[in-house]
Amino acid sequence: MKRWLVLLLAVCLLCGCAAGPQEASAQIFSMDTVIDITVYGDGAQDVLRDARAELVRLDGALSRHDSGSALAALNRGAGGPVAVEEELYDLLYAAAAYAADTGGCFDISVAPIMDAWNFTGDTPRVPSQAELEALAAHVGSERIVFDGGTVTLPEGMAVDLGGIAKGYASDRLAALFAQRGVTSAKVSLGGNIYVHGTKTDGSLWRVGVEDPNDPGNFLGAVELRDRFAITSGGYQRYFEQDGVTYYHIVDPKTGNVARSGLLSATVICGNGAMGDAFSTALFVMGLDAAVDFWRTYPVEFDMILADDDGHVYLTEGLRDCFDASIAEHEYEYIFLSKE
Repeated sequence: MKRWLVLLLAVCLLCGCAAGPQEASAQIFSMDTVIDITVYGDGAQDVLRDARAELVRLDGALSRHDSGSALAALNRGAGGPVAVEEELYDLLYAAAAYAADTGGCFDISVAPIMDAWNFTGDTPRVPSQAELEALAAHVGSERIVFDGGTVTLPEGMAVDLGGIAKGYASDRLAALFAQRGVTSAKVSLGGNIYVHGTKTDGSLWRVGVEDPNDPGNFLGAVELRDRFAITSGGYQRYFEQDGVTYYHIVDPKTGNVARSGLLSATVICGNGAMGDAFSTALFVMGLDAAVDFWRTYPVEFDMILADDDGHVYLTEGLRDCFDASIAEHEYEYIFLSKE
């Protein structure tokens, strides 16, 4: 879905005084978004360097627009088995499982449809219904064959990991922080946030949930530790044509823009890849199906759904950690229970 370039914009390494933990911060452009990382603790600068290197590695490995990437090679080999390394194999397998879990509301095989819309290009356009129907015939992760280290895409299919790669990247950084004994860290990958441990004073991190009606302001803030907070919303990337707004989240089953009645969907959980996939899927599902999915899915997660009627729906696990006082606009906040 996105052309991923790796360009170091700015690096600022800050050493704390002897009385406090070491701090290191960086801002880079990778995976087609601005990424901010702040790390605290002994060896923070070295950890930051390795985190930046890991993002560069993942950007190159998972971009389908980089002709030298393993993912691009897989797409070129559609129609026959292609040997892939374990990391890519496992990520593709997980993505296909999430597609099955969500009834196809998230699906990595929408690459040809996203190319037709060209949301990330200089000339986005509205494809004809006939074109979308023809392309939709090639969508369906259930037809990908996984077999002992090889992956086979049906002829005409291409996969794009843009809907899960940033979440997976945050998983990798979380693992790095844990391995290196980092006591406190925060990562922002566009709409993907990961907070590690607590702030240096022992308090919880406050993560703002952006207001889809007024980006730059917030629906509220959530206090978290060791959690991923990942948002999908139509306001993040869109274009207008003939007075109609077309945003970049499409329904994989139809190829059309997903007009589900939701303006944004935020997932808060302990797995970045899952949260990334599910935030898109919930947006496509719409309110009722999203709530049913949350109530029945065997892995616990929380969610915040904002609809186009001024309602904000929050799952019960957020009742004691969500603060709506920072919202600039009035919304009706409704907490959901499992029953």
